[in-house]
Amino acid sequence: MADIQLTQVEQTHECCSGPGYATPQEAMKADPEKLLYAVALYTGTGIEEPDYLATIDVDPASPTYSQVISRAPVPNIGDELHHFGWNACSSCHGDESKSRRFLVLPGVRSSRIHIFDTADACNPTLYRVIEPEEIKAKTDLTGPHTVHCLADGNVMISMLGDSQGNAPGGFLLLDSNFDIAGRWEHNAAGMNFNYDYWYQPRHNIMVSSEWAAPKTFYQGFDLNDVASGNYGHSIHFWDWQRRDIIKSVDLGEEGMIPLELRFHHNPDSTHGFVAAALSSNVFHFHKNGSDDWNVSKVIDVPPIELEGWPFPVPSLITDILLSMDDRYAYFSNWLHGDIRQYDISDPANPKLTGQVWCGGLLGKSKKVQGHELQGGPQMLQLSLDGKRLYVTNSLFSTWDNQFYPGLAKDGSYMLQIDCGTANGGMAINENFYVDFSKEPGGPSRAHEMRYPGGDCTSDIWI
Repeated sequence: MADIQLTQVEQTHECCSGPGYATPQEAMKADPEKLLYAVALYTGTGIEEPDYLATIDVDPASPTYSQVISRAPVPNIGDELHHFGWNACSSCHGDESKSRRFLVLPGVRSSRIHIFDTADACNPTLYRVIEPEEIKAKTDLTGPHTVHCLADGNVMISMLGDSQGNAPGGFLLLDSNFDIAGRWEHNAAGMNFNYDYWYQPRHNIMVSSEWAAPKTFYQGFDLNDVASGNYGHSIHFWDWQRRDIIKSVDLGEEGMIPLELRFHHNPDSTHGFVAAALSSNVFHFHKNGSDDWNVSKVIDVPPIELEGWPFPVPSLITDILLSMDDRYAYFSNWLHGDIRQYDISDPANPKLTGQVWCGGLLGKSKKVQGHELQGGPQMLQLSLDGKRLYVTNSLFSTWDNQFYPGLAKDGSYMLQIDCGTANGGMAINENFYVDFSKEPGGPSRAHEMRYPGGDCTSDIWI
């Protein structure tokens, strides 16, 4: 695997002065990814082993193609690694002193933050651990989720709760040495919950979404919590420089549990999308001519009656991303079992152009390499050129155990979807299947993914 390591390091440095790429268009010209990082979990499976960072060979010319080639465990059991990100990305492209080298891996359940060094791209090593006691003492925050690098060298992490696990949480800042620099937000009035965020600095704006308090979602999903108002249904627009909320939009019953949100990669654009998981709708937001932010529903996935369910089953949109050229949106319906591709050339009128089935409750999925696809499609990551979409199937430990209990003993899959970039279309690559059921410590469940050379959900341009 030495050749892969060299290729990835060269890709990171040849095409830029600092980390990442000068523009999204330059990112699309990068060499195809050859490695992929994914978090793999034992939390909640009954296996008393620590979660770990898996390195996966995605080079079709390699003899270890579609295999886990190294595993870097965290020191403790029960962290629940979830989302993670880089110390630097394209937002620091103009700074030659920065490099995309360190991965920041929070444990959403433990609130412990792990820093991994990827100097050896094939064999990441643990560099530092920030303990939850320090985070609580200095910021009164827990439940780390979304990780983004900032242009000033800091790393910002959305935090979903206070030290007691209550909402609304806030935003944690780490400096370039990974020391705690405090909280980012100045005034969070109007934010009842926290979850994902994305910033667009040319418009001095950040948008954040809502899930629930850690003490609510840690236990699993209870429909009574929705009726009691314990889940979010709003998104918030922030003044990026002042760090204040300037507008909150209540999405109502059609926008229950708005999770992942994405701005266009084009830093001049004000267009973005947010997926409401429980309501299974996608909303488009943008700034209008009067300098106000408009939000409207543009995609609706109807629930389906299913035997044995006391209510129509929502699709549960749990991830969404945009291609680097802002032409296509992809999202996963974790309960129904399909991934969809929409042409968003006109952001206000998305057009369905592709769909594949990867497990789910509806029984429409086919086998891949003889494997029944357990669970449903969940986390997504798209290649920089927009031609390969990777997918894993674990959402969150207690929710997995509730809706797909077989995942604990069967482990996750990772699939690769071939994506048409001219006219759309999607097809599962039958030559690629990462089988997490055969991991050395026993079956594990895989969640978010990253590439050493940057990806469609971490790189932001200023």
